[in-house]
Amino acid sequence: MPVLQTANRIAAQLAFLIETDKLKSITRANVLADGSRFENTAEHSWHVCLWALVFADQSGGANIPRVIQMLLLHDIVEIDAGDHPIHLPHDPDVIAAKESTAATRIFGLLPPDQAIAYRQLWEEFEIGKTTDAQYAKMIDKAAPMFLELSNPVQTQNEHDILRSILETGRFGDLHDDWPELYEHASNLLNKRRLTPMEPMASRLRFVMEADQLKSVLRGTTLCDGSRRENSGEHSWHIMLWAMTLAEHTAAPARMDNVLLMLLLHDIVEIDAGDNPIHGDFDVAAVEAQEQAAATRLFGMLPDFQENEFRTIWQTFESAATPDAIFAKAVDRAQPLICNLQSGGGSWRVYNVTRAQIDSRVGVKVQRGAPALWAALAPQIDAWFATNT
Repeated sequence: MPVLQTANRIAAQLAFLIETDKLKSITRANVLADGSRFENTAEHSWHVCLWALVFADQSGGANIPRVIQMLLLHDIVEIDAGDHPIHLPHDPDVIAAKESTAATRIFGLLPPDQAIAYRQLWEEFEIGKTTDAQYAKMIDKAAPMFLELSNPVQTQNEHDILRSILETGRFGDLHDDWPELYEHASNLLNKRRLTPMEPMASRLRFVMEADQLKSVLRGTTLCDGSRRENSGEHSWHIMLWAMTLAEHTAAPARMDNVLLMLLLHDIVEIDAGDNPIHGDFDVAAVEAQEQAAATRLFGMLPDFQENEFRTIWQTFESAATPDAIFAKAVDRAQPLICNLQSGGGSWRVYNVTRAQIDSRVGVKVQRGAPALWAALAPQIDAWFATNT
């Protein structure tokens, strides 16, 4: 592909990725599992991808990597159309029109071929007729239900709302689609002390524990500088980055593997915390903490999933395969855009120099996605020329 054409494609792709950062500021009606705050749509999108992977054997033969891509995109229209709580009255036709307009605008920021592909995947989810879409919708119903069931500060009114939508509303579909999970939800709602059978019990413990990633704060802010990004919403966004920029890998990479790596890559931060790349920390100590976190967290899963997920995570950490090298590249690139968009962000906090950007970030981005680094480097140069 000619250099100018590549540059134009990357510019359009980055415009889309910058715009989708706004999904982190769309508040949903359900709270986090600990009841501390309302969930946002970006971290919800990450969490349902994790649910889809963990409960893959409930998919009815769905293509799990494709389901994950669908769930990465399924709520992006809420940037313009907003979230519509299922327990409140609304006009479905009005919402559908708003969401269609939003899809046209937001996906339209992409190069035309990607705009069409993303729009088609989003529409497939909305229509909900294919096996992939049906599984994605089933997961999209189950995850927020269990967050609400776990809420330790749930009011009586919230309890009554949950009962209504579980028994007669949107969650009621799970009675037929996923009866074992529905029964466990009903037991929790009605305070019956029956426990789910394995392997569902282990898997539920894991996905609910993973909810804590939404409370791990990173050094980087959102693009608008309004607050620090959390590791749950970061994981969603970096998956979207990889999916959107896949054509720019330095070596052929298997995007299904890349997305799984990025889905799981920061889960250890639940125990080990985030360590900003420009911060001052003991590398060996952090690695030991992360290994211990991996043992505890992935150890919640059934044996075969524990081994599979830990291998995926370890492959990312080792950064020795083309898949992991590209995943590392986009993981380093996304904070660059956040800092550029927010007027410096963590670069100002940590007194970062242009040379540090090259040595700590640029080397990894260039190794995995050289065309992306070529697009970002002039913007970084311009910022440091003006601000240092």
